[in-house]
Amino acid sequence: MFKARYYKADGKKGRARELPAAIFDGIVNNGAMHQVVKAYLSNQRQGTASAKTRSDVRGGSRKPWRQKGTGRARQGTIRAVQWAGGGVAFPPIPHSWRKRVPKKVRSLARRSALNDRAEHDRVVLVELPTMEVPKTRDLRDFLSVLGLEGKTLILTDGINTNIHRSSRNLQGIEVLPFGTESVYDVLWANTVVIELGALDQVTSAKASAEKATEEALVEKPAKALEVEAESSDEEEAVAEPASDEGEGE
Repeated sequence: MFKARYYKADGKKGRARELPAAIFDGIVNNGAMHQVVKAYLSNQRQGTASAKTRSDVRGGSRKPWRQKGTGRARQGTIRAVQWAGGGVAFPPIPHSWRKRVPKKVRSLARRSALNDRAEHDRVVLVELPTMEVPKTRDLRDFLSVLGLEGKTLILTDGINTNIHRSSRNLQGIEVLPFGTESVYDVLWANTVVIELGALDQVTSAKASAEKATEEALVEKPAKALEVEAESSDEEEAVAEPASDEGEGE
């Protein structure tokens, strides 16, 4: 299990905290991360690049000069690709660059990216300072106390409007709600700063899901026994009239 540095809202360093194994399980799958990042970058493309072929360019239906006798090279149209103002050979055509990645691969890639940052001690847990109004200076001073270098990704517990607005004028700082970050966002950052409350929610949600699964497993055998008992009662009820008819004969 990984541990991460922890800082309080006043910038003082606290005791290192363990990262939840539900996300930070130590698995780093480079292939999954590569596949997801390539798909993410491909999906950012507009796919609107376009040019005209010789058939799309207006004009050029008449042969510019006769085939023989002029001494010049034979030409069929002034819109051929070798002419200025002509069409383009093999032009770009508008199309979708969208790629789909399976949900399980996306989840694996996200965990792998976070595990990679945790493995290299680039995950920091913090209690973000409370801001009544957006203040770039306050956020900058808080991050400078942490001693972070390079690009930083801040993952907040839900949407924190004041923190987000305070970071917009800081170069190399990105603020996103925890769980909405992409694999590209995590790998882009040199350091990932996670608000402590966000991980607490993940841990509680994981515990609730496990409890619900256990309850479902306990209820399933009981329901199966009830169905079996009902079916046996129905069989007995069907068999009784048949035995009565035999006795009457």
